[in-house]
Amino acid sequence: MPGPMVANTAARGGTGSSASYGPALALLASLFFMWGFITVINNTLLPHLRSVFELNYFQTGLIESVWFIGYLLASIPAAKLIERIGYQRALTAGLGVMTIGSLGMILAASLVSYGITVASLFVVSCGIALLQVAANPYVAVIGPPESAEGRLTLVQAFNTTGDVLAIIFGKYLILARTTAGTAAHGTQLTAAQRMADAQATELPYLIVAIVLALLAALIARAKLPALGAATQRVNAEDRKGLSLWNHRNLVLGCVGIALCVLGEIGVSSYFINFVSQPDVANLTQEHAASYLLFFWAGMMVGRFAGAALMRKIAPQHVLALFSLIALAGTLTAAFVTGPAAMYGLIVSGLGISIMFPAIFALAIRGLGPLTEEGSGLLIMSIAGGALASIQGKIGDTYGLHWGFLIPAACALYVLSYALWGSRPTNALPDQQL
Repeated sequence: MPGPMVANTAARGGTGSSASYGPALALLASLFFMWGFITVINNTLLPHLRSVFELNYFQTGLIESVWFIGYLLASIPAAKLIERIGYQRALTAGLGVMTIGSLGMILAASLVSYGITVASLFVVSCGIALLQVAANPYVAVIGPPESAEGRLTLVQAFNTTGDVLAIIFGKYLILARTTAGTAAHGTQLTAAQRMADAQATELPYLIVAIVLALLAALIARAKLPALGAATQRVNAEDRKGLSLWNHRNLVLGCVGIALCVLGEIGVSSYFINFVSQPDVANLTQEHAASYLLFFWAGMMVGRFAGAALMRKIAPQHVLALFSLIALAGTLTAAFVTGPAAMYGLIVSGLGISIMFPAIFALAIRGLGPLTEEGSGLLIMSIAGGALASIQGKIGDTYGLHWGFLIPAACALYVLSYALWGSRPTNALPDQQL
Protein backbone atom coordinates (compact mmCIF):
# COMPACT_ATOMS: atom_id res chain seq x y z
CA MET A 1 0.00 0.00 0.00
CA PRO A 2 1.50 3.38 -0.96
CA GLY A 3 2.65 5.43 1.99
CA PRO A 4 4.43 8.70 2.74
CA MET A 5 7.51 7.76 0.78
CA VAL A 6 9.04 11.24 0.67
CA ALA A 7 9.28 11.57 4.42
CA ASN A 8 10.91 8.20 4.88
CA THR A 9 13.32 8.33 2.01
CA ALA A 10 14.37 11.85 2.87
CA ALA A 11 15.66 10.51 6.13
CA ARG A 12 17.62 7.82 4.34
CA GLY A 13 19.20 10.00 1.73
CA GLY A 14 20.24 13.09 3.65
CA THR A 15 23.60 14.49 4.45
CA GLY A 16 24.22 12.26 7.43
CA SER A 17 23.15 14.53 10.24
CA SER A 18 19.68 15.29 11.51
CA ALA A 19 20.89 18.80 12.32
CA SER A 20 20.91 19.57 8.59
CA TYR A 21 17.14 19.20 8.65
CA GLY A 22 16.67 21.67 11.51
CA PRO A 23 15.08 24.45 9.41
CA ALA A 24 12.78 21.92 7.73
CA LEU A 25 11.66 20.59 11.11
CA ALA A 26 10.96 24.12 12.30
CA LEU A 27 8.79 24.69 9.26
CA LEU A 28 7.03 21.36 9.83
CA ALA A 29 6.30 22.45 13.40
CA SER A 30 4.31 25.38 12.01
CA LEU A 31 2.27 22.93 9.94
CA PHE A 32 1.63 20.74 12.97
CA PHE A 33 0.45 23.87 14.76
CA MET A 34 -1.86 24.92 11.94
CA TRP A 35 -3.60 21.64 11.29
CA GLY A 36 -4.09 21.18 15.03
CA PHE A 37 -5.63 24.63 15.19
CA ILE A 38 -8.05 23.99 12.33
CA THR A 39 -9.03 20.53 13.56
CA VAL A 40 -9.88 21.71 17.07
CA ILE A 41 -11.97 24.63 15.87
CA ASN A 42 -14.50 21.82 15.32
CA ASN A 43 -14.88 21.48 19.10
CA THR A 44 -16.57 24.89 19.23
CA LEU A 45 -18.03 24.64 15.73
CA LEU A 46 -20.03 21.45 16.34
CA PRO A 47 -22.19 22.72 19.23
CA HIS A 48 -22.70 25.88 17.17
CA LEU A 49 -23.86 23.87 14.13
CA ARG A 50 -26.06 21.71 16.35
CA SER A 51 -27.99 24.82 17.37
CA VAL A 52 -28.07 26.41 13.92
CA PHE A 53 -29.35 23.32 12.11
CA GLU A 54 -31.27 21.82 15.08
CA LEU A 55 -29.32 18.55 15.00
CA ASN A 56 -29.37 15.70 17.49
CA TYR A 57 -26.09 14.32 18.86
CA PHE A 58 -25.89 11.56 16.25
CA GLN A 59 -26.32 14.04 13.38
CA THR A 60 -23.74 16.31 14.98
CA GLY A 61 -21.32 13.39 15.23
CA LEU A 62 -21.84 12.61 11.56
CA ILE A 63 -20.23 15.96 10.71
CA GLU A 64 -17.11 14.84 12.56
CA SER A 65 -17.36 11.45 10.84
CA VAL A 66 -17.27 13.06 7.40
CA TRP A 67 -14.19 14.99 8.52
CA PHE A 68 -12.30 11.79 9.32
CA ILE A 69 -13.51 9.96 6.23
CA GLY A 70 -11.41 12.57 4.42
CA TYR A 71 -8.31 10.94 5.94
CA LEU A 72 -9.41 7.51 4.75
CA LEU A 73 -10.09 8.60 1.18
CA ALA A 74 -7.23 11.08 0.77
CA SER A 75 -4.26 9.21 2.27
CA ILE A 76 -3.37 6.99 -0.70
CA PRO A 77 -3.91 9.73 -3.33
CA ALA A 78 -1.84 12.03 -1.12
CA ALA A 79 1.07 9.58 -1.11
CA LYS A 80 0.88 9.27 -4.90
CA LEU A 81 0.78 13.06 -5.25
CA ILE A 82 3.88 13.43 -3.07
CA GLU A 83 5.70 10.92 -5.29
CA ARG A 84 4.66 12.81 -8.44
CA ILE A 85 5.21 16.47 -7.51
CA GLY A 86 7.61 16.28 -4.60
CA TYR A 87 7.51 17.08 -0.91
CA GLN A 88 7.54 20.88 -1.00
CA ARG A 89 4.89 21.25 -3.71
CA ALA A 90 2.69 18.70 -1.97
CA LEU A 91 2.80 20.72 1.25
CA THR A 92 1.85 23.84 -0.69
CA ALA A 93 -0.98 21.94 -2.40
CA GLY A 94 -2.28 20.67 0.92
CA LEU A 95 -2.44 24.18 2.33
CA GLY A 96 -4.14 25.35 -0.87
CA VAL A 97 -6.82 22.67 -0.51
CA MET A 98 -7.38 23.71 3.11
CA THR A 99 -7.71 27.33 2.02
CA ILE A 100 -10.40 26.40 -0.51
CA GLY A 101 -12.30 24.46 2.14
CA SER A 102 -12.13 27.39 4.56
CA LEU A 103 -13.51 29.74 1.91
CA GLY A 104 -16.31 27.22 1.41
CA MET A 105 -17.19 27.58 5.09
CA ILE A 106 -17.71 31.30 4.52
CA LEU A 107 -20.12 30.50 1.70
CA ALA A 108 -21.90 27.91 3.86
CA ALA A 109 -22.40 30.48 6.63
CA SER A 110 -23.73 33.06 4.19
CA LEU A 111 -26.24 30.61 2.65
CA VAL A 112 -26.92 28.77 5.94
CA SER A 113 -26.32 25.49 4.11
CA TYR A 114 -25.73 22.22 5.96
CA GLY A 115 -24.59 20.49 2.75
CA ILE A 116 -21.98 23.10 1.87
CA THR A 117 -20.78 23.09 5.48
CA VAL A 118 -20.16 19.34 5.46
CA ALA A 119 -18.57 19.42 1.99
CA SER A 120 -16.26 22.27 2.96
CA LEU A 121 -15.09 20.54 6.13
CA PHE A 122 -14.43 17.40 4.08
CA VAL A 123 -12.22 19.42 1.71
CA VAL A 124 -10.28 20.88 4.65
CA SER A 125 -9.72 17.40 6.10
CA CYS A 126 -8.38 16.11 2.77
CA GLY A 127 -5.82 18.93 2.78
CA ILE A 128 -4.77 18.05 6.31
CA ALA A 129 -4.44 14.38 5.33
CA LEU A 130 -1.97 15.38 2.61
CA LEU A 131 0.14 17.24 5.17
CA GLN A 132 -0.02 14.39 7.69
CA VAL A 133 0.99 11.69 5.22
CA ALA A 134 4.33 13.41 4.73
CA ALA A 135 5.04 15.13 8.04
CA ASN A 136 4.48 12.41 10.68
CA PRO A 137 6.82 9.73 9.29
CA TYR A 138 9.35 12.39 8.28
CA VAL A 139 9.72 13.47 11.90
CA ALA A 140 9.70 9.89 13.14
CA VAL A 141 12.55 8.61 10.94
CA ILE A 142 14.73 11.73 10.54
CA GLY A 143 16.91 10.79 13.50
CA PRO A 144 17.94 7.75 15.54
CA PRO A 145 15.13 5.18 15.86
CA GLU A 146 15.56 4.93 19.62
CA SER A 147 14.47 8.58 20.05
CA ALA A 148 11.68 8.57 17.44
CA GLU A 149 8.88 8.43 20.01
CA GLY A 150 10.18 11.40 21.96
CA ARG A 151 10.91 13.41 18.82
CA LEU A 152 7.46 12.89 17.34
CA THR A 153 5.81 13.54 20.71
CA LEU A 154 7.72 16.82 21.02
CA VAL A 155 6.69 18.05 17.56
CA GLN A 156 3.12 16.94 18.22
CA ALA A 157 3.20 19.24 21.25
CA PHE A 158 3.26 22.17 18.83
CA ASN A 159 0.20 20.63 17.21
CA THR A 160 -1.52 20.74 20.59
CA THR A 161 -0.44 24.35 21.12
CA GLY A 162 -2.56 25.10 18.07
CA ASP A 163 -5.38 23.11 19.67
CA VAL A 164 -5.32 25.32 22.76
CA LEU A 165 -5.39 28.56 20.80
CA ALA A 166 -8.20 27.20 18.61
CA ILE A 167 -10.48 26.91 21.64
CA ILE A 168 -9.84 30.55 22.57
CA PHE A 169 -10.40 31.54 18.94
CA GLY A 170 -13.66 29.58 18.70
CA LYS A 171 -14.91 30.74 22.05
CA TYR A 172 -14.63 34.45 21.29
CA LEU A 173 -15.22 34.50 17.54
CA ILE A 174 -17.97 31.86 17.32
CA LEU A 175 -19.73 31.01 20.60
CA ALA A 176 -19.48 34.45 22.26
CA ARG A 177 -20.98 36.09 19.16
CA THR A 178 -24.07 33.86 19.00
CA THR A 179 -27.34 33.64 20.90
CA ALA A 180 -27.03 29.86 21.35
CA GLY A 181 -23.48 30.17 22.63
CA THR A 182 -24.39 32.59 25.40
CA ALA A 183 -27.80 31.17 26.36
CA ALA A 184 -28.58 28.61 29.05
CA HIS A 185 -28.74 24.92 28.14
CA GLY A 186 -32.02 23.99 26.47
CA THR A 187 -32.95 27.52 25.36
CA GLN A 188 -35.15 27.42 22.25
CA LEU A 189 -34.03 29.78 19.49
CA THR A 190 -36.23 31.45 16.92
CA ALA A 191 -35.57 30.96 13.20
CA ALA A 192 -34.25 34.52 12.99
CA GLN A 193 -31.81 33.91 15.85
CA ARG A 194 -30.52 30.73 14.23
CA MET A 195 -30.03 32.54 10.90
CA ALA A 196 -28.08 35.29 12.65
CA ASP A 197 -25.99 32.74 14.55
CA ALA A 198 -25.10 30.92 11.32
CA GLN A 199 -23.24 33.93 9.97
CA ALA A 200 -20.96 34.08 13.02
CA THR A 201 -18.51 31.70 11.33
CA GLU A 202 -17.83 33.99 8.37
CA LEU A 203 -15.16 36.10 10.10
CA PRO A 204 -13.30 33.20 11.78
CA TYR A 205 -12.95 31.23 8.57
CA LEU A 206 -11.95 34.33 6.61
CA ILE A 207 -9.08 34.77 9.06
CA VAL A 208 -8.18 31.07 8.76
CA ALA A 209 -8.23 31.21 4.95
CA ILE A 210 -5.93 34.23 4.89
CA VAL A 211 -3.42 32.60 7.28
CA LEU A 212 -3.42 29.36 5.28
CA ALA A 213 -2.85 31.21 2.01
CA LEU A 214 0.07 33.13 3.53
CA LEU A 215 1.58 29.94 4.95
CA ALA A 216 1.24 28.24 1.55
CA ALA A 217 3.09 31.14 -0.07
CA LEU A 218 5.81 30.95 2.59
CA ILE A 219 6.39 27.23 2.08
CA ALA A 220 6.32 27.57 -1.70
CA ARG A 221 9.17 30.09 -1.49
CA ALA A 222 11.09 28.42 1.35
CA LYS A 223 14.46 26.77 0.67
CA LEU A 224 13.79 23.28 1.96
CA PRO A 225 16.58 20.66 1.73
CA ALA A 226 17.01 19.36 -1.83
CA LEU A 227 15.83 15.76 -1.65
CA GLY A 228 16.92 14.78 -5.14
CA ALA A 229 17.39 11.06 -5.63
CA ALA A 230 16.53 10.42 -2.01
CA THR A 231 12.87 10.98 -2.83
CA GLN A 232 12.74 7.75 -4.83
CA ARG A 233 10.84 4.83 -3.34
CA VAL A 234 12.75 2.00 -1.72
CA ASN A 235 13.91 -0.47 -4.35
CA ALA A 236 11.29 -3.13 -4.98
CA GLU A 237 13.93 -5.80 -4.34
CA ASP A 238 14.32 -4.54 -0.77
CA ARG A 239 10.64 -5.20 -0.15
CA LYS A 240 10.32 -8.43 -2.10
CA GLY A 241 8.97 -11.21 0.07
CA LEU A 242 8.22 -8.83 2.95
CA SER A 243 4.74 -8.29 4.36
CA LEU A 244 3.30 -5.64 6.64
CA TRP A 245 1.07 -8.26 8.20
CA ASN A 246 4.08 -10.03 9.73
CA HIS A 247 4.61 -7.05 12.04
CA ARG A 248 2.28 -7.29 15.01
CA ASN A 249 3.28 -3.89 16.35
CA LEU A 250 2.12 -2.27 13.09
CA VAL A 251 -1.15 -4.19 12.69
CA LEU A 252 -2.21 -3.64 16.29
CA GLY A 253 -0.80 -0.10 16.12
CA CYS A 254 -3.21 0.75 13.29
CA VAL A 255 -6.08 -0.28 15.54
CA GLY A 256 -4.49 1.73 18.34
CA ILE A 257 -4.26 4.86 16.16
CA ALA A 258 -7.90 4.50 15.13
CA LEU A 259 -9.04 4.10 18.73
CA CYS A 260 -6.86 6.81 20.28
CA VAL A 261 -8.18 9.30 17.71
CA LEU A 262 -11.74 8.09 18.40
CA GLY A 263 -11.18 8.57 22.13
CA GLU A 264 -9.76 12.07 21.68
CA ILE A 265 -12.60 13.12 19.38
CA GLY A 266 -15.20 11.45 21.59
CA VAL A 267 -14.13 13.56 24.56
CA SER A 268 -13.43 16.88 22.85
CA SER A 269 -16.40 16.95 20.44
CA TYR A 270 -19.05 16.30 23.08
CA PHE A 271 -17.33 18.13 25.94
CA ILE A 272 -19.20 21.44 25.59
CA ASN A 273 -22.65 19.88 25.24
CA PHE A 274 -21.93 17.50 28.13
CA VAL A 275 -20.69 20.00 30.71
CA SER A 276 -23.47 22.46 29.76
CA GLN A 277 -26.06 20.05 31.15
CA PRO A 278 -27.70 21.00 34.47
CA ASP A 279 -26.63 17.75 36.18
CA VAL A 280 -22.96 18.28 35.26
CA ALA A 281 -21.71 21.89 35.43
CA ASN A 282 -24.77 23.83 34.15
CA LEU A 283 -22.72 26.23 32.00
CA THR A 284 -23.39 28.22 28.85
CA GLN A 285 -21.56 26.96 25.77
CA GLU A 286 -19.27 29.98 25.86
CA HIS A 287 -18.35 29.29 29.49
CA ALA A 288 -17.98 25.56 28.82
CA ALA A 289 -15.41 26.37 26.13
CA SER A 290 -13.22 27.89 28.85
CA TYR A 291 -13.06 24.51 30.56
CA LEU A 292 -12.45 22.73 27.27
CA LEU A 293 -9.37 24.92 27.07
CA PHE A 294 -8.03 23.08 30.13
CA PHE A 295 -8.55 19.74 28.36
CA TRP A 296 -6.36 20.86 25.44
CA ALA A 297 -3.88 22.50 27.80
CA GLY A 298 -3.55 19.09 29.48
CA MET A 299 -2.90 17.58 26.06
CA MET A 300 -0.16 20.12 25.43
CA VAL A 301 1.48 19.69 28.85
CA GLY A 302 1.20 15.92 28.53
CA ARG A 303 3.07 15.87 25.23
CA PHE A 304 5.93 18.03 26.48
CA ALA A 305 6.10 15.95 29.67
CA GLY A 306 5.83 12.71 27.73
CA ALA A 307 8.68 13.71 25.42
CA ALA A 308 10.85 14.38 28.48
CA LEU A 309 9.89 11.12 30.23
CA MET A 310 10.67 9.06 27.14
CA ARG A 311 14.27 10.16 27.38
CA LYS A 312 14.63 8.16 30.60
CA ILE A 313 11.77 5.63 30.53
CA ALA A 314 10.84 3.14 27.81
CA PRO A 315 8.10 4.73 25.66
CA GLN A 316 5.77 1.77 26.01
CA HIS A 317 5.86 2.16 29.79
CA VAL A 318 5.11 5.88 29.55
CA LEU A 319 2.24 5.07 27.17
CA ALA A 320 0.83 2.55 29.67
CA LEU A 321 0.90 5.11 32.49
CA PHE A 322 -0.85 7.77 30.41
CA SER A 323 -3.44 5.24 29.25
CA LEU A 324 -4.38 4.56 32.86
CA ILE A 325 -4.88 8.30 33.42
CA ALA A 326 -7.18 8.51 30.38
CA LEU A 327 -9.11 5.44 31.51
CA ALA A 328 -9.69 6.89 35.00
CA GLY A 329 -10.82 10.26 33.64
CA THR A 330 -13.33 8.90 31.12
CA LEU A 331 -14.80 6.42 33.61
CA THR A 332 -15.31 9.30 36.03
CA ALA A 333 -17.32 11.17 33.37
CA ALA A 334 -19.42 8.07 32.71
CA PHE A 335 -20.31 7.19 36.30
CA VAL A 336 -20.08 10.43 38.32
CA THR A 337 -22.42 13.43 38.21
CA GLY A 338 -21.76 17.09 38.91
CA PRO A 339 -18.58 19.09 38.21
CA ALA A 340 -16.46 16.03 39.05
CA ALA A 341 -17.54 14.50 35.73
CA MET A 342 -16.25 17.57 33.92
CA TYR A 343 -12.95 17.45 35.77
CA GLY A 344 -12.64 13.78 34.84
CA LEU A 345 -12.79 14.70 31.17
CA ILE A 346 -10.22 17.45 31.67
CA VAL A 347 -7.82 14.97 33.30
CA SER A 348 -8.37 12.51 30.45
CA GLY A 349 -6.73 15.03 28.11
CA LEU A 350 -3.44 14.53 29.95
CA GLY A 351 -3.73 10.78 29.45
CA ILE A 352 -4.72 10.93 25.78
CA SER A 353 -1.96 13.42 24.96
CA ILE A 354 0.90 11.10 23.99
CA MET A 355 -1.16 8.25 22.56
CA PHE A 356 -0.97 9.19 18.87
CA PRO A 357 2.75 10.02 18.59
CA ALA A 358 3.84 7.16 20.87
CA ILE A 359 1.73 4.55 19.07
CA PHE A 360 2.82 5.84 15.66
CA ALA A 361 6.52 5.60 16.47
CA LEU A 362 6.18 2.22 18.21
CA ALA A 363 4.18 0.86 15.29
CA ILE A 364 6.84 1.61 12.64
CA ARG A 365 9.67 0.09 14.68
CA GLY A 366 11.38 -2.70 12.83
CA LEU A 367 9.61 -2.12 9.50
CA GLY A 368 12.85 -1.32 7.65
CA PRO A 369 12.07 -0.91 3.92
CA LEU A 370 8.36 -1.28 4.70
CA THR A 371 8.31 1.93 6.75
CA GLU A 372 6.71 3.95 3.93
CA GLU A 373 3.79 1.58 3.46
CA GLY A 374 3.33 1.16 7.19
CA SER A 375 3.27 4.91 7.75
CA GLY A 376 0.60 5.34 5.08
CA LEU A 377 -1.51 2.65 6.73
CA LEU A 378 -1.21 4.39 10.09
CA ILE A 379 -2.31 7.73 8.64
CA MET A 380 -5.33 6.03 7.08
CA SER A 381 -6.18 4.68 10.52
CA ILE A 382 -6.88 8.23 11.70
CA ALA A 383 -10.25 7.64 10.00
CA GLY A 384 -11.21 5.84 13.23
CA GLY A 385 -12.42 9.25 14.37
CA ALA A 386 -15.33 8.80 11.96
CA LEU A 387 -16.89 6.42 14.49
CA ALA A 388 -17.55 9.35 16.83
CA SER A 389 -21.17 9.43 15.63
CA ILE A 390 -21.72 6.13 17.48
CA GLN A 391 -21.03 7.96 20.72
CA GLY A 392 -23.57 10.57 19.66
CA LYS A 393 -26.15 7.84 19.08
CA ILE A 394 -25.54 6.51 22.58
CA GLY A 395 -25.95 10.06 23.89
CA ASP A 396 -29.29 10.48 22.12
CA THR A 397 -30.58 7.14 23.39
CA TYR A 398 -29.18 6.76 26.89
CA GLY A 399 -27.53 10.08 27.82
CA LEU A 400 -24.23 11.69 26.93
CA HIS A 401 -22.45 10.38 30.03
CA TRP A 402 -22.79 6.74 28.92
CA GLY A 403 -21.17 7.64 25.62
CA PHE A 404 -17.86 8.23 27.41
CA LEU A 405 -17.57 4.48 27.91
CA ILE A 406 -16.33 4.45 24.29
CA PRO A 407 -13.25 6.63 25.01
CA ALA A 408 -12.72 4.50 28.14
CA ALA A 409 -12.68 1.33 26.04
CA CYS A 410 -10.24 3.02 23.64
CA ALA A 411 -7.89 3.82 26.53
CA LEU A 412 -8.10 0.20 27.72
CA TYR A 413 -7.03 -1.04 24.28
CA VAL A 414 -4.11 1.40 24.18
CA LEU A 415 -3.03 0.11 27.59
CA SER A 416 -2.96 -3.45 26.23
CA TYR A 417 -1.00 -2.26 23.20
CA ALA A 418 1.59 -0.59 25.42
CA LEU A 419 2.02 -3.68 27.58
CA TRP A 420 1.99 -6.31 24.84
CA GLY A 421 1.01 -5.32 21.30
CA SER A 422 3.84 -2.82 20.75
CA ARG A 423 6.54 -5.49 20.89
CA PRO A 424 7.98 -5.81 17.35
CA THR A 425 7.77 -9.13 15.54
CA ASN A 426 9.97 -10.04 12.58
CA ALA A 427 11.86 -6.78 13.01
CA LEU A 428 13.90 -5.54 10.03
CA PRO A 429 16.95 -3.24 10.11
CA ASP A 430 15.89 0.39 10.71
CA GLN A 431 16.73 2.94 8.03
CA GLN A 432 17.65 6.40 9.25
CA LEU A 433 20.26 9.09 8.82
